[in-house]
Amino acid sequence: MLRVAGNSLVERDDARAGAAAAGACARAGRGRWLLWGALPGMGRTALLDEAVRRETAGGSMEAVHLRCSPEESRFPFAAVRQLLPEADAVPFAEQPAADEQRTFHRLLAHLARRAADRPVLLAVDDVHLADGASRRWIGYLTRRLGNLPVLLLLTERSGSRPLALHESTGTATTLEPLSAPAVLRLARAHGHAADAGALDLCVRASAGHPVLLHALLRDLAAPAAPAPTAAGRAVPHYRTAIGDWLTSRADPLSRQACLTLSITAGSAPQQADRDDTRDDTRDETRDGTAWAVRLFAEPLAREAALAVADPAELRSLRTGIARRLDEHGAPARLVAAHLLHVEGPDEEWMIQSLEDAAEDALQAGRTADAVPLLRHALTGPLAPDRRAALTLRLGALELPHSADAGIRRLRAALELAGDEERAAIAPALGAALVARGRPTTAIGVLHRESAATDCGELVRVLQSVAALIASHDAAEWRGAVAAMRDLAASAPPALEPLACGLITEYEAGAGQLSAAEVLERIRPRLSAPVHPAIRTAWLGSAATLLQWADRLDEARALADTCLPAAPALPDLTDIGRQCLVSIRAEAALMAGAFHRLVRENTPLLDACTGHGIRMPHVASMVALAHCELGRPGAARQVLHSLGEQGASSSWEWNEVRYARAQLHAAEGNWQASLADHLACGSGQHARDFVSPVATPWRSGAALALARLGNPARARELAEEELGHARVWGTPRTVGRALRACAAASGSLAGLELLEEAVSLLRPARAPVELVEALIDLGRARIAGGNSRKGRDLLDEAHALALRLLQPETPATADATTDTGTDTAAAGTGRLVRAAQDALRAASARRTRAATAGGAALTDAELRIVRLAVRGETNEQICAALHLARRTVETHLTHAYRKLGVTRRTQLTSRLAGNGAVFVDFHDARA
Repeated sequence: MLRVAGNSLVERDDARAGAAAAGACARAGRGRWLLWGALPGMGRTALLDEAVRRETAGGSMEAVHLRCSPEESRFPFAAVRQLLPEADAVPFAEQPAADEQRTFHRLLAHLARRAADRPVLLAVDDVHLADGASRRWIGYLTRRLGNLPVLLLLTERSGSRPLALHESTGTATTLEPLSAPAVLRLARAHGHAADAGALDLCVRASAGHPVLLHALLRDLAAPAAPAPTAAGRAVPHYRTAIGDWLTSRADPLSRQACLTLSITAGSAPQQADRDDTRDDTRDETRDGTAWAVRLFAEPLAREAALAVADPAELRSLRTGIARRLDEHGAPARLVAAHLLHVEGPDEEWMIQSLEDAAEDALQAGRTADAVPLLRHALTGPLAPDRRAALTLRLGALELPHSADAGIRRLRAALELAGDEERAAIAPALGAALVARGRPTTAIGVLHRESAATDCGELVRVLQSVAALIASHDAAEWRGAVAAMRDLAASAPPALEPLACGLITEYEAGAGQLSAAEVLERIRPRLSAPVHPAIRTAWLGSAATLLQWADRLDEARALADTCLPAAPALPDLTDIGRQCLVSIRAEAALMAGAFHRLVRENTPLLDACTGHGIRMPHVASMVALAHCELGRPGAARQVLHSLGEQGASSSWEWNEVRYARAQLHAAEGNWQASLADHLACGSGQHARDFVSPVATPWRSGAALALARLGNPARARELAEEELGHARVWGTPRTVGRALRACAAASGSLAGLELLEEAVSLLRPARAPVELVEALIDLGRARIAGGNSRKGRDLLDEAHALALRLLQPETPATADATTDTGTDTAAAGTGRLVRAAQDALRAASARRTRAATAGGAALTDAELRIVRLAVRGETNEQICAALHLARRTVETHLTHAYRKLGVTRRTQLTSRLAGNGAVFVDFHDARA
């Protein structure tokens, strides 16, 4: 039988048939009892009422109907007085056992006399609420029912204390939840046959409970009802039904169990995977626990239950669950998951669990999970020093995502801390202010803390960190270096390395040291003990110098010892780690590892963009990598996200100017490239930085000036750059400067410079500079008449450029995706395009040279004729091309014969008539 309107009687045919059979027996003088147990709302009352109506139809039985209530459960024999109101002498108090037995006998005799006239149906709903004496009498009755024309129908809530019923005269049955097929039939009958999502939701969210199903069907039938979601906001009737069931129909223990399931079911998804079929529900225990587990595995049910719960009750439950988990050694994350919902964790174990869970999250790279844990821990009672430590940790985590919030947190930590802790927190606040673009404020914080402490060691630590931060401010930098000279002379060995590193950085930038001299200073100190408070700052300074000296693997190794693997974010409250992030990025760019550079640093830039931290140097490196990979749009977008620099004189913004200049050069905008290169130079001069180890702006400006037709100024800058490069002495800096000098020379003298550059760069790990030099040398060779060697050089450059575009192998790359606004396909990088353009120009030149002389003029002949047309004498041609006089005369004789002329004055008109095009060295390079 399936009744849509009264779905509480769906799948109750067996119970109804049992009632009919028992009624027939009772009318025949063989009394029977039936007990139907069910959870609230499963239809036991409706089934009882329906059985009473059917069995008493036509007056075949006299019905006595009782619904027990908790209000009368405290009064002895209250239920019996309602069943047998005419019985005499029903006591109002508990009796001794013997007296109670006499009372039971009199009541039984009274019932027998009453049933002698017409069979009696006693219907007791919610018998679990009956008073104890009445329950005992009902048990007494079932033992003597067999000879009476009485039908006893009982209902009780599943899980109630059992009645002592005699099994020979009746049967107890548990009313099961509706099966999944029954739920689906009801849902289809309500018009949801075509909505698979609604059907599935009905099965899961009702768990076969008729009242819940009916409420959910009402929600689904509402006009323009949005689809119910996990939050349950579109199911008001359903939520009301859950709340009503918990508040008015569930006993306190059941209510607590259901709320406990609502709290814990989300962390036990395996319980939500139970099959919703009829066969599985047969295995549910009589107290309904398995059914409740199945129901509250559904988020809609959990959300509804928690919404109606009293906050104090929930706090008590969550605290109790967390405490038991903690006592049984559960992972901190499971304990903390419940404590996050407990307002004001007020016990030590609570705060420790939150702190441990935050640490575990950080170790696993889940920073976003650690932040709310630390925030919640800070709402509890904490000693000032511990609160300061947690506040410091939280500020470091918040900083990349909200610079101002992180700085406020760090300022609060500084105010909470004692003297020793303040000396540790001040550098963190200073680093945060640097990341926010406020180095002057950061230096002021460190100076104030230095002046406030009497500990000489802490003073030196703060002075050293302040000096490193001073590199972000041109006006402070010189004074900081002078202070480091004084400190280095008196500092203990564990503090001296950072002072030495900063002094060396200044002297190297000022062009006073070679790379070899720098390495002699730095390498011995890397193996010496260093004060833990300056360790990362020292490693940042050392890695900077190693990177300048082209010891890229060593520089990266130092960075890797302190930095997490992407996509985990570094601690930006550590100025040394800030420096190491920059070193890792620039070393990757110098090594040609463009894909790795983008992959490692994009998560950091994405996290910081729009939140007050701009990371100018890292952004510059990522932009240049995008440019090399053929993604100009992505490169421009990264630099655009930095906004304007304002009045900052930080070295990082000099890197931004240089990056912008390089992008302009890649796009052929030489005027803009020159302006940015010169602006970069001005910024570096303000810091006494003349060496080309960081931003070789003179080389870039010389290349731009050469393209703009100002070779004199180009040569001046290029030669100055070359002088500084030779002092530093690394192949990269010298080779790069030689290439700039070659571009500025505008003559065959540039050929020798390019040959020297290529010979220096081939064994060095400077792939970008090598490709650029190979392209220029190849063009110069072709322009000088040696097409074969020129094309070989261009082919080599093209092959090397293609290799730089290849992503790293899976064994060396992590799982972070390398993305760009405009993704580069293989073969579209900047260097690849430059090599391809040079190869196409070489092919076009060969074609033009052939057509100039009826397919007979060779490249050597064409080169000599070109110089002759420009008015060069044979002696000048010999000197320019390093050829013997006889060779020049022979080539001229052959060219005259092929072109049909007899003297030099005829060459110009003859070549113009044949449409020949001559390209000089400058044009060939362009």
